[in-house]
Amino acid sequence: MAVELWAALLDRPLSQRENDALLEMLPPERRERILRVHDAAKWREPLCAYAILRRALWEKYRWKDLPEISLTAQGKPGFLSFPTVHFNLSHTPGAVLVGLSNEPVGVDIEKIRPVSQRAMKRLADVASEKAFFQSWVRREARFKRSGAGVSTMMEGETPLQYGEYFYYVDTFQGYVAGVATRSADGLGKIQKFSLEQMV
Repeated sequence: MAVELWAALLDRPLSQRENDALLEMLPPERRERILRVHDAAKWREPLCAYAILRRALWEKYRWKDLPEISLTAQGKPGFLSFPTVHFNLSHTPGAVLVGLSNEPVGVDIEKIRPVSQRAMKRLADVASEKAFFQSWVRREARFKRSGAGVSTMMEGETPLQYGEYFYYVDTFQGYVAGVATRSADGLGKIQKFSLEQMV
């Protein structure tokens, strides 16, 4: 199955009513995790990521609610009751990306923002912010797909392994996004939403 993608551009803060409605849709363990962040302004991206995941699962499987989400020892999320349904979420200031597949998948989206020349050189050996975030997205999506420890991501880029695929995804201006998968079927269409279409 091709990896299916949903992305949202978040161009304004959530209202209190929207915050409350999105929180209510979450499974208890996800709600508790978000509520541990005391600054409610930082809830927008993760709340919208789970809202998009819920929409994706409804469109694909007609599931009304998010199933319980468990974590592997390395922290990779999955559905304990549905081990053949794989998902991955990513959020960055102002945007969210969700991937669904029948195989492990990793997605990442990053807003292009200022990075020091020193950090660009040390972490990615590049000279522009866009190239830095392209490198970062490739590494993070691959790390998230494999479920390997975060230290592997910081070791720098490694060549794709046999049967491993990486794709850049055209989402929104000013953002870089990508998908890592072992599915030879590539990417399906990407659905893009505004905040108004989500809440």
